[in-house]
Amino acid sequence: MKKRFVILGGGESGVGAALLAKKEGYEVFLSDAGFIKPTYKQELFDNGIEFEEGRHSVEKILSADEVMKSPGIPEKNEMVKQIRAKGIQVISEIELAYRFKGNSRIVAITGSNGKSTTTALIYHICQTAGLDSAMVGNIGISFAKQVALDPKSVYVVEVSSFQLDDIKEFRADVSVLLNITEDHLDRYEYRFENYINSKFRIIENQTKNDFFIYCEDDEVIMHKLPLLTIYTNPLPFSMKHEVKKGGYIKGDQMMLRIQEERVSMSIYDFALKGKHNNYNTMAAGIAAATLGIRKEKIREAVKNFHSLEHRMEFIAMVRGVEFINDSKATNVNSTWYALESMNKPVVLVLGGTDKGNDYTLIADLVKEKVKAIVCMGLDNKKILDAFKDIVPVIVETDSAKKAVNASFKLSAKGDVVLLSPACASFDLFKNYEDRGTQFKNAVKEL
Repeated sequence: MKKRFVILGGGESGVGAALLAKKEGYEVFLSDAGFIKPTYKQELFDNGIEFEEGRHSVEKILSADEVMKSPGIPEKNEMVKQIRAKGIQVISEIELAYRFKGNSRIVAITGSNGKSTTTALIYHICQTAGLDSAMVGNIGISFAKQVALDPKSVYVVEVSSFQLDDIKEFRADVSVLLNITEDHLDRYEYRFENYINSKFRIIENQTKNDFFIYCEDDEVIMHKLPLLTIYTNPLPFSMKHEVKKGGYIKGDQMMLRIQEERVSMSIYDFALKGKHNNYNTMAAGIAAATLGIRKEKIREAVKNFHSLEHRMEFIAMVRGVEFINDSKATNVNSTWYALESMNKPVVLVLGGTDKGNDYTLIADLVKEKVKAIVCMGLDNKKILDAFKDIVPVIVETDSAKKAVNASFKLSAKGDVVLLSPACASFDLFKNYEDRGTQFKNAVKEL
């Protein structure tokens, strides 16, 4: 008898899972309480997959042998509670993809900040080296969809804590944990420990044949690590001291040591600039070396990599004022990294939907580097309270165009206008991409 497989959520991961489950002979039903994008609906129609939108048919859902829950759906969701109460197994999309990946290798990247950049850089190195690879997960196409439609030998997967929450057997050949800072606490009962545990699930199924790449300078990671039993091969990276195996930066030289391979390179040759990107580049270089990629190819790829859209993206220079789009900075820690890499006076564009932000984390950097703040959000009270005694000028705006115009007026030749909001975007925009795009378009109209 066919396994009855129910999917909650009709976004990228839900539809990707539906395509793979159908291909593998499951009886598939997809249910979305909201509305499904027309392009996704078309894919479901074309593949003969039964679905519903705007409601959850409880009986149909509870008749499942197994449920895949999209990462955006929290545990406190009523439908999820009913599924759990009935004892039906719930898995994530990456678990389903893992089940059918065959002999392909997985490099999985997680962390509170820098995931997308590091994932993209590892993929770029794989492409430069000619590996049959795909970049999937939180970035671009869903892992399950890639496995269903165009299988590859290597999958470079960006994974979020939400995706890790529902793994059972998912195992990465190479796992990367960049850092852990407070984020998404609303999904983890406002307990940081729960979020930390979630991130560390990336290594729970790893074996002695696998690799675990992690930042030895991250206090949260280093506090948790001794409390765990680890079976995988640890490869730390650091900017504070040398490591025997893994990677480190001493002076202006990056050194990678993995098995027989030794790679050295000047940080001034890195395409990605800033201290945080030195960490990302080390992690990517180590991951590439574990895949057996030659050092010449690693060097070449690290030198010519182009950074991602909406992540420290240079937009334009207008009358001597530089504009940077870092719309992907949706938490305070991301904004800290952005400010830390600035070496010109900054007009900082902040604001949006607050996720329980603690702005004291960036107070010192703001005091040192920021000459004015432009708020771009509907409720800016927390930002005003945090910085009114530190920054001489704070302006409130409620659109990207107004924010750009205000920033330009407040800046002088030699300044940088930095959109690094530290907040989610849902008060004024569809998502962080929409926010970044509107900001860029407004800059181009100056």
